[in-house]
Amino acid sequence: MRRILSLIAYASVPTVINAVQISVDETGPSNPVFDGYVSYSIEFSSFPDFAGNNSRPNTFSDNLLDNLGNIIGTKPYIRVGGNTQDYALYNASLPYALNGTIDPKRSSDYPTTIFIGPSFFESYNTFKNIKFIHGFNLGLGGNRTSGWQTLLDTVPLACKALGGGKLFAWTYGNEPDLFSTSSQGPVRPPSWNEAEYVDQWLNGTRKIHELLEKNCPDLAKNGTYGYIAPAFAGVGNKLKAPKAWGEGLNEDKNIKLFDTHNYISGATSPGVTLQGTLMNHSITKGSIDAHIVEYNQVKAIDPTAPPLIFGETNSLYNQGRPGLSNTFGAALWGVDFNLYSASVGFKRVHMHMGTDYRYASWQPIATTKGTIGTKAPYYGNIAVASFLAPPHSSSSYFPTSPLATVKHLPIPSTPLLSAYAAYHSTTLTRLIFLNLQSYNTTASGEGLVPLPPSSLTPRPTVTFNFTLPATYLLKDGGKEKQVVVKRLMANGSDAITGITWDGWSYNWELDEGRPVRLANVTRRSENERAWVGEGVSDGGKVGLGVVVEAGSAALVEFV
Repeated sequence: MRRILSLIAYASVPTVINAVQISVDETGPSNPVFDGYVSYSIEFSSFPDFAGNNSRPNTFSDNLLDNLGNIIGTKPYIRVGGNTQDYALYNASLPYALNGTIDPKRSSDYPTTIFIGPSFFESYNTFKNIKFIHGFNLGLGGNRTSGWQTLLDTVPLACKALGGGKLFAWTYGNEPDLFSTSSQGPVRPPSWNEAEYVDQWLNGTRKIHELLEKNCPDLAKNGTYGYIAPAFAGVGNKLKAPKAWGEGLNEDKNIKLFDTHNYISGATSPGVTLQGTLMNHSITKGSIDAHIVEYNQVKAIDPTAPPLIFGETNSLYNQGRPGLSNTFGAALWGVDFNLYSASVGFKRVHMHMGTDYRYASWQPIATTKGTIGTKAPYYGNIAVASFLAPPHSSSSYFPTSPLATVKHLPIPSTPLLSAYAAYHSTTLTRLIFLNLQSYNTTASGEGLVPLPPSSLTPRPTVTFNFTLPATYLLKDGGKEKQVVVKRLMANGSDAITGITWDGWSYNWELDEGRPVRLANVTRRSENERAWVGEGVSDGGKVGLGVVVEAGSAALVEFV
């Protein structure tokens, strides 16, 4: 039998100039991600901006979080931490949430002298149905009287703010593997080592537990009490996670998740480009694989080590680079990064952001540096959530499991293409294809000044071909499944505005981040179809093809 299946498209498809064959299985493994796989890490000093307070909650941020929860079934988990958690000291008389002083010699992006007041903890009241991870100060708390006093003063405040089901876990210290080498100023001597770190970590976490038992006993119980750790910056720094684990980091068996951090490169690192660094599947894969090697070393020491997450990650450390980290190409990188991470065993990913950070998914407030708004990377977050979302079909052929297992579909011939399959209870539910070939439509690829139409070249395409059993495309009762394609699109990989997911915009200026269908975006095209080979219901194969433009992604689902 022969079928022609109409696909939802973004626009008319240009002439195909290349094609690849993808091997897809209708059944797959079952190693699902955790709920809230698409999660965030918010810089400690920026948290009041992102969340607001009791009198002025930041509803824009909550709208964007609601969008993800509505798609994937669970709102993102929010980790409040980063470098500034290890600078924060407590001032009980401070009449506002945070007083921060920026020292440009240390960082021009965030304060490195910080005092927080009691109202800082109001920010935990503003987001609906969110679980939080609060970061305590080990950087100053482990070796200074003022830092230790801050721990004693803030544990009672934090635990009372995070009662009622809002707490997921704690962290004690951010990236302690950099404490003796940090470019923002070392807080430990050159002799700093894993044994000293573990000793200070155990001392502090045991004090936290003691204070919880006194002030918030419900949060000191097994099942509620715990940490994400060690929160190391990477795998190549002075302190090594396997050695710290061997020194007894989890001696008290209170680490819920093994937390590691990753940045693909640095904002000012030589040779960093959008195409060569971010829109490059081989670079992304290699960076993530290094963490799997490290985690396997930890598991060799302790087979009961907790599941693996990225507690903080994004494109380029030092808050990203304009023209790279804030572009649509970075959104595509985010899709590739998150899905490859899921395919190799990461259970949750917290994308880091802060006020005025170039790689942030949104700017929460207007500042002298930037306007409030949804940024390109957020659209990548939406695409990942849509790929992992529970199946929409009520057919008994599709399982009811809400959590997806992700399988990487290798394309060895090029680093500019990547593909993934999503399975729910071992049944194929979605595919996603990424064409990472850059396509620029602005001057110098900076996303600001459009190139004149006369200088634009036709946008290249790649056709992703795959086959499935003919029986897979039948619902119960013999009715054909609908094959739907949803596209992550922009005018070019250098775009910083005009981005859509399946024709939807989440921009601030339209409806404060809520989804708005754009009337000027074509979603159906008679020029694109899935072409189907001859097959029979007794095991014949059906061939399908999806055209994906350079610098874009296409999700295929079967409903």
